[in-house]
Amino acid sequence: MGSAQDNTCQSEVILEVRDLHIEFHDHDKPETAVEDFDLTLHKGEILGLVGESGSGKSLSALAIAGLLNRHSLTKSGQILFDGCDLLTCERSRLRSYQGDEISIIFQEPMTSLDPLQRIGRQMEEALRIHHKEMSKDERRKLALQTMAEVGLAEPEKVYRMYPHELSGGMIQRVMIGAGIIGQPQILIADEPTTALDVTIQAQIIALLRKINEERGMAILFISHDLSLVRQLCHRVIVMQRGHIVETGDTEEVFLHPREAYTKALIDAIPKVDLSEFAGTSDAEASHVR
Repeated sequence: MGSAQDNTCQSEVILEVRDLHIEFHDHDKPETAVEDFDLTLHKGEILGLVGESGSGKSLSALAIAGLLNRHSLTKSGQILFDGCDLLTCERSRLRSYQGDEISIIFQEPMTSLDPLQRIGRQMEEALRIHHKEMSKDERRKLALQTMAEVGLAEPEKVYRMYPHELSGGMIQRVMIGAGIIGQPQILIADEPTTALDVTIQAQIIALLRKINEERGMAILFISHDLSLVRQLCHRVIVMQRGHIVETGDTEEVFLHPREAYTKALIDAIPKVDLSEFAGTSDAEASHVR
């Protein structure tokens, strides 16, 4: 990923978050969930956001996507996109960006789709909202093309199916397809591989890399799985208890972590001692890799 990062560093900034502070008011006293959060995302970059559960990474992403309830919490700082502060802009302008310029894939694909709607209709939702000039046939054609692009076999068949008829991996591909169909500038992937087995995880990571390379789409990849972040991301931000503790080029952070918390996360990545399998066949040894 080194050469890609070199190019990314020279590209334009498309999203900037400054001093984001998120505070909940659900209990007797306010509770701070995210504090002093800064983020810069460049065009064509894959930026990883990592940390343990409850660190504030998904909450920060939801704030960027404009999906936090405005009544049960307070937010301060700035989220700058297209010359607009997404925290304070008119609701109508925010909605014009959601699903079209900024799209999000949620971490629970099995519960992210309407069980009563066919896949094709759900794939086309962003087009119906943001591209009313498109005809029904044009939407269908683009939906089928996008299904094929994200690796769904027999798109015509899948188009007519319901979510319960698809596997978890297929549903996640549908979600990715629905996320990119409008050609957004930013794709937020919030734990997109959590509910999938390791084989499907690898396929989804490869698909996200392909989308980034072929479409030049910036991706904010949120995960607690550092091994996936290392495979995919150009840069990484490490969060702990609502604060950023470290940020930098992915390989630099992994090879030379500055903070004890980052080092602890890296040390927690499972490692297999292949010497334990000395004497096994090559096929058996490769299986544990």
